Formats: sequence, structure tokens, C-alpha cells
Amino acid sequence: DALLTQLQEELDGIINPGCDEITSGFAVSLAEKYDFMYAAVGWHPEDLEGILDNSYLDELAAWAVHPKVVAIGEIGLDYHWEDECPREKQKEVLIAQLELAKKHDLPVVIHDREAHGDMMDILRKYKPKGVVHCFSGSAELAQETVKLGMYIGLGGVVTFKNARHSVEVAKTIPLDRLLTETDA
Repeated sequence: DALLTQLQEELDGIINPGCDEITSGFAVSLAEKYDFMYAAVGWHPEDLEGILDNSYLDELAAWAVHPKVVAIGEIGLDYHWEDECPREKQKEVLIAQLELAKKHDLPVVIHDREAHGDMMDILRKYKPKGVVHCFSGSAELAQETVKLGMYIGLGGVVTFKNARHSVEVAKTIPLDRLLTETDA
């Protein structure tokens, strides 16, 4: 509590994203407790193993109308661990969450790991507003993402000495579409 009180004095706000039922619910409870905190709610592609049916959408829809919920996320595709959740299931859950975000006029926080082609196909089709966080794609994909009206989030990796790729990508992103971020 002391740290959060200090942060409240120093920051304009924090958006705390969830990645499953427990963390999304916790993000909402923190947002209710602290004026400067807001929640993003959703199911991360690495956390889909518990989803057996579409009941998760009912809970997500209930959170989506909460006044302190400002985004759906973190959602997306992660093919690095696809043996834990098949690609088709990941795409199905992502699309359902994108449709819910659109219905409630909420931005999204997109996770894309080793799934750039499928992700771009889905972004082109659904045209969500929001951010592709911790962006790892090419400069060309970054430019296309920006043309779709989205923001690009770059994490601390862009400061690493060997981060030539991230630095080159950063140079191509208009400053009004570039976000710095952390998962901390």
C-alpha cells in the first residue's frame, strides 16, 4: 500500500492488464481501490488451457462495462508455446475478445509472439484500436500496424547494446504512435 500511495503521487495513471480470470479480477479490484489505477481484462494466449467453453466471454463481458476497465488485454497469439494451446484455439479466443472489445468500444492490448502473419491477417480484418505491446516484428509490420491506427509498444529490450532490430523498428514509428512500456 505504501508503494502504491507513493506511485499515485508520481504517476498520472497505471493500466494493469490481466491475463486470465484470476489476474483480470485482481486488476479490477486494484482499480476499484486506487483512483489512479485502471484495469485491462482478458485471456492471454499462454493462459487458455482452462477455457473449455465460451463461458469466459460472459465474465469478460461483465468486466467490460466496469467503469475502471479501459481495455481488453492482454490478448493475442503466442506460437512459441503452441504445444500448450493449438493455433486455431488461440485464434478463436483472440477473435472473440476482439469482437467483445469492438462491441464495448474498448481498445485492446495485443500480444504477438512468433505469430506475425496470422496476427496481421486478424488485425487487418477486425481493425481494433489499441496497442501491439512489446512489439517484435519488422519495420514493415510496424508501419502497417500504425496504418491500421494502432500504437506500437516497445519494451526495455530496445536499450540493449545488441538491439539493432528494435532500434531500427523504433526509427520507423511516428512518435505519436510509439509507447514505451514495461511488463513490471
